Amino acid sequence: MTLLSSLGRVSRSAPLASKLLLLGTLSGGSIVAYSDSNAQAYEKEEQKKKKKKVVVLGTGWAGISFLKDLDITSYDVQVVSPQNYFAFTPLLPSVTCGTVEARSIVESVRNITKKKNGEIELWEADCVKIDPANQKVHCRPVFKDDPEASQDFSLGYDYLIVAVGAQVNTFGTPGVLENCHFLKEVEDAQRIRRGVIDCFEKAILPGLTEDQRRRKLHFVIVGGGPTGVEFAAELHDFIQEDITKIYPSVKELVRITLIQSGDHILNSFDERISSFAEQKFLRDGIDVQTGMRVLSVSDKDITVKIKSSGEIVSLPHGLILWSTGVGTRPVISDFMEQVGQEGRRALATNEWLQVKGCENVYAVGDCASIAQRKILEDIANIFKAADVDNSGTLTMEELHDVVDDILVRYPQVELYLKSQHMRNVNDLLADAEGNKRREVDIEAFKLALSEVDTQMKTLPATAQVAAQQGAYLAKCFNRMEQCKEQPEGPKRFRTGGHHQFRPFQYKHFGQFAPLGGDQAAAELPGDWVSAGKSTQWLWYSVYASKQVSWRTRALVVSDWTRRYIFGRDSSRI
Repeated sequence: MTLLSSLGRVSRSAPLASKLLLLGTLSGGSIVAYSDSNAQAYEKEEQKKKKKKVVVLGTGWAGISFLKDLDITSYDVQVVSPQNYFAFTPLLPSVTCGTVEARSIVESVRNITKKKNGEIELWEADCVKIDPANQKVHCRPVFKDDPEASQDFSLGYDYLIVAVGAQVNTFGTPGVLENCHFLKEVEDAQRIRRGVIDCFEKAILPGLTEDQRRRKLHFVIVGGGPTGVEFAAELHDFIQEDITKIYPSVKELVRITLIQSGDHILNSFDERISSFAEQKFLRDGIDVQTGMRVLSVSDKDITVKIKSSGEIVSLPHGLILWSTGVGTRPVISDFMEQVGQEGRRALATNEWLQVKGCENVYAVGDCASIAQRKILEDIANIFKAADVDNSGTLTMEELHDVVDDILVRYPQVELYLKSQHMRNVNDLLADAEGNKRREVDIEAFKLALSEVDTQMKTLPATAQVAAQQGAYLAKCFNRMEQCKEQPEGPKRFRTGGHHQFRPFQYKHFGQFAPLGGDQAAAELPGDWVSAGKSTQWLWYSVYASKQVSWRTRALVVSDWTRRYIFGRDSSRI
C-alpha cells in the first residue's frame, strides 16, 4: 500500500504524456513498476523546498570564502553579483603595468562552486535594494543594452549574506569622479594600463611643447596607503625597465608624485617599514609629498593645500590614481536607514556578524564593521554570574570558572593584558602594590577592568579580514542545527545559558608592501619586520599560495617568469 500510494502521489503531480506504467508478474504475484521522466526532478524540487534559502550578495573575498566553505547540501544557495568571477585584488597594482595579466588573477565563480556537492545559482546583477521587512532583495541585471535581459527581479530569503564590499571614498572632492582613476576592480586596472600607455603615446606626438609633454608624463597618486604605494612602485619599475627603452626621447620628462595627507606613507604599518619605504622612494626618484590635502581635480591640474603653511598649489598631471580609502555603497546606505543605523560608515554587526536589528541578515567584508560590546556594560552581570554563593565578593576560584568565557566574549581583555605585559587576569586584579588578592568586591572589579575597553579596535578593510569572516560564517552555518542543541559559545552573562557559537575573532597573519626593484617590506606576527629582496621572494611565495585555484596559481607564476625573461608588454589593447 505504501508503494502504491507513493506512485499515486507522483502520478497526480506529473504530466500524463511523461508517464509509463508497466505491469508484470513475478513468482506468481503481481507487481507494479512505475517509471516517470519527471520523478527525479519532482523529488529534487521537493527537497529544495525543505531547505532554508540563503542569498549571498557579492563574490569578493568574503562572499567567495563563505561559498567555498559552506555545506550547500543543507541550504538552497543563490548568489547575486555584478561579476561572475572572483578577483585576487591584492595583485591589481601588478595588472596596471602588465606584470601580471588580468585573466591570471580571476576565476569564474561557477568554476569555484561546481566542485561543491550541490548546486549554487548565480545571477549577474546588482542588488539595488534590501527589504528586511519582507525578507527580499531587489536586483537589476547588468545587461543594460539588452531590454529582454535587463528586467528587475526580486529574491526571497531565509538568510541573507551581505558581502557587497565598498566603493571609493572621494570625500566630496570636486572633479575626482570625472578626472581620476580608481583601483577597486579588474576593469579599473585595465583602464589604468591603457591610460599609462596613452600618456606616452601622446607625449611623443609632434607639435607638443616640452611643458605639455611634461604634464602628460606626470603621474600623480593620491593616497599613501598600501594600494597607492604598490602602484607607485609598479609604475616606477614599468617605466624604468620597459617604457624608457621604447620611448627614449621622453624618458627624462617622466615624473611620479605621491600625495599623502598624513605625515608618513604606509601609516598602518610599523614605523620602520614606513621609513624604509620613504627612503626607497627617495632613491628611486618618486616624489613623496606628505601633509597635503587635495582641494579639487580638473582634467589638467590637481589643486592641493599644504597643511603646514596653508599654501595652495596647482600641479599639472597626465594621469591620477585616487586611492584614499573606502566609502559606503548606496544600497548599504539605504539599508542602514531602514534598520536604524543611518549616519554610519558601515553596517554595524554584532560579534557573530549579524546585522544589528536583523536577526537573519549577516554582513561581512568591507561593507560591515563589528560593534564589539564593552565589558563595562556587562560588568554587574558578569560579577553576579561569577558570584555563585552570593557573598558580594569574588574569590579567585569563582573568577577562574568564568575567565575563559570572559576572554572569548570580550577579546579586548586579552589585548589589554598583553599591552600591560600581564600574564593573566590575576595580575589585572592585583592591588596597588602589585599583591595578588584572594577576593574582590564589585567596585574593585570595576576598577580593575575600567581601562580594558580602550583596547577595542575596528578591523581594517582588507582581504584578510573579509576572507576570515566569510570562512567563519560558513562554519557557523554548517553547525547551525548541531549548535542549537549543543551551544559552543561563551556564557550569556545577562540572560543565562550559552551563546550558540563562539564570536568571530580575527587572526592577523601579517601584511606585505611591495616597493619595487624586487624589494618588499613585511610586517608579521611577533613584531617581526623584514624588508629587502628576500622579503620580495617571501611575497611571491605567499601570494602564489593564496591563489583561489591551481589554474590562477600557474598563470600568476608564469606571468612573473615571463616578466623576468621578456619584460612587460606595452601594447595598448
